[in-house]
Formats: sequence, C-alpha cells, structure tokens
Amino acid sequence: MTAAAPSATAKGFEEVQQSLSRDVIDVTQDVACVPLSIVNAYLIGEPGAGDREWTLVDAGLFFSAGKIISAAAERFGPKSRPAGIVLTHGHFDHVGAVKELAELWDCPVYAHPLEMPYITGKSSYPPPDPTVGGGAMSLMSPLYPRGPIDLGNRAFQLPVDRTIPDLPGWRWVPTPGHSPGHISLFRESDRVLIAGDAIVTTKQESLLGALLQPLVLQGPPKYFTPDWDAARESLREINELRPRIAATGHGKPMSGVELREGLEQLAEHFDEVARPRTGRYINKPAETDVNGVKSLPKAIRPNLLLYLTAGLVVGMIVWSYTRKKD
Repeated sequence: MTAAAPSATAKGFEEVQQSLSRDVIDVTQDVACVPLSIVNAYLIGEPGAGDREWTLVDAGLFFSAGKIISAAAERFGPKSRPAGIVLTHGHFDHVGAVKELAELWDCPVYAHPLEMPYITGKSSYPPPDPTVGGGAMSLMSPLYPRGPIDLGNRAFQLPVDRTIPDLPGWRWVPTPGHSPGHISLFRESDRVLIAGDAIVTTKQESLLGALLQPLVLQGPPKYFTPDWDAARESLREINELRPRIAATGHGKPMSGVELREGLEQLAEHFDEVARPRTGRYINKPAETDVNGVKSLPKAIRPNLLLYLTAGLVVGMIVWSYTRKKD
C-alpha cells in the first residue's frame, strides 16, 4: 500500500461538528467516521484511494454491512477493497458485519492476540454486568451477544512491534480493560487517536445517551468492562499520548480543550468518575488468557424492579417513535 500523506493537523472540534449531518464524518483528510446507529466504524485512506490502499477499523452491528460498503464505495470507489480490517476488540457491536465484509472483500482481519479466542470460536467474553447502573443500556446488557464469532483463517494477530499492516505512520497501542486485548490506533504525526471503547464521548449506559449522543467524555462502557484496574491504566496511557483528536467507538469525535481537559480529569479521578460504585467486576476482574475466559467473580443478582423500569422506558420510547413516524 502506498503511504498516504497525513493531514497537517486534525480538524478542529467545530469543523468536525459541522460535518455531523453527513453520512460520513471527516475526522482528518484521510480518516473518516462512519456512524452506525449506536457505534462507529472508521475508514483510513485518502479519498479516491485505489484497490487495497485503505483500511477499515471495526465493523459495527450485524446489519451494518450495507452502510459500510456504501460509505467505502463513495469514498474510495465501488471496486476499491481494503487492504485489511483492524478490530479494536471483538464485542458484538464492533464485529457484527466483519465476517460478511471480510468474505466480500477477501481481506484479512487483524486483532490483538488476546482477542483471538473471541473471533476464532474458542471462547465467549465475560458476561456483561447489568448492576453497574447508568441506565437502560446497562440493564438490558444480559441480552447482548457475547460471542464468539469464528473468522477462521481470515483472523490474524497484529505484529508484536505494534505496527499495523498497510498503515504506515500508525501504531497500535494496548488499551485493555474493556476487553482483554483491546487496542487503540495512534498516529504520531498529527496525534490522531482511534480509541475504540477505551474512552467514549457519550454516556453509553443510557439508552437516550446511546441514541442521541450528547458530547461528554467518559471511560469505557461500564456494563461490558470486566477489568477496571486495567481500564484505568489504559486511560492513563491514552492521556500520556496527548491526542489532538479522539475518534471513539461510541459518540462523536472530540478535540481541542474539551478533549485535553476531559482526559486529564479522567486520568486523575478515574476511580471516582469512571469506575462504577457497584458491580460484578469492580473489586475482582475476570481472568482471561490466550484461550479465553479462565475464571469469573461471583455474579450479583440485579433488582427485578430495575429491569421492569427499563423495559417500561424502552417501550415508551419505541411507542413514541412509532407514533411520530405514523
């Protein structure tokens, strides 16, 4: 793949905000965000890049393939295929369309070695934790798929030297906690960070937050994070990178003073502002290795009343949305 010249600087927050009405959000000249309902995928490559001269990062939900294909075709051309797909991690909302896309484009899929059990059919992720609080998305989390998927011989481990195949100038950064082998992607030249779910810019535990995405910097989604000590260290690692712009798995891109001050606050006060006060994993993490889950702390039985309340809220939102469409 020919090295793409990175933009001199990441676009400012205001400039990014102006592009939010489009199907694809320009983060920099050669990085684009593809919003997919409650999650984002990213296209890395100059507009008009030829066949095998761009990369997809993450693959959304199971119904996301069509929008990703359309966005890639518009940006790079209808016959242009990626050199590969890079996964920040293998949770269901980041790998939903990956198998379909990898087969369509006949391309490899790269992930951290500790993510391999979850994308090669060997192990499910640790169970989500509905007792962390924060809203309906947390309460409904036991219903979310936790894998595994099986990519077979299309799954490849990222290089140990932290380079990323066919992405000169980029490196992967280990940011575990939200998942055992979670990574972020970082480019030193313009300090662009593709953070996956190590940080997010919306309150993902709330259904309204996930849908409306008000801009607020947060730690990883609480209901699917099984190792809070690792998540804290990962956030501190991200803060040390001093990114100029953060493109996250959930929420809108963030940059400037808002990002700088938000990261400093999270790094300094992670346990107070990001770590849940209650939950299955707050005192003891899930234990995992290259084969998947080894052991789990005892589950906490959630309050049935909270489930009923969450169901009522979701039902009211769906009913209201249906009436508006009618």
